[in-house]
Amino acid sequence: MNRNSNVNHPAHYNKGNIECIDAMIAAFGKSEVVTFCKINAFKYLWRAENKGKYKEDMEKAAWYTNKANELLNTSPSNMD
Repeated sequence: MNRNSNVNHPAHYNKGNIECIDAMIAAFGKSEVVTFCKINAFKYLWRAENKGKYKEDMEKAAWYTNKANELLNTSPSNMD
């Protein structure tokens, strides 16, 4: 698996054609997933220099930050 798929759409985050992040939105609502994304981005930034995969962890942090922004930019009536 290349780094791009490890960052953007890892195969192990899917069950059938449903990606985990989409199931989380359905189960918990967008506002909760925004919080999760912010916390997960923080985690990747925190450990990036210690894990040996600095660039990949920085890309993952960016992915979660972008996902949070994407969810925040949806209509407020769609937030939950």
